[in-house]
Amino acid sequence: MIVGVSTLTKTIEKTDVREDTGTSDDTPKFFHYVKKDQIIDSAVNGRMVVALCGETFPVTKQAKPGSPVCPDCERIYRGLRKK
Repeated sequence: MIVGVSTLTKTIEKTDVREDTGTSDDTPKFFHYVKKDQIIDSAVNGRMVVALCGETFPVTKQAKPGSPVCPDCERIYRGLRKK
């Protein structure tokens, strides 16, 4: 038996100042424009795709109507020549 030993635990609080850019259900903040053949290949094989804005990522979610679109992808897409 040890007598005369005292232990003190202190909690130091630290404020988290990071900006939350995601959502709680793992939905991306923006959806991007990507070539159709890249979407299928990524969904099946897990390969990375390159969006019009240059962002690279694996396809994990499908955009629903009204989903927020990346402003850079939208600007580039509107600037493409329609065939």
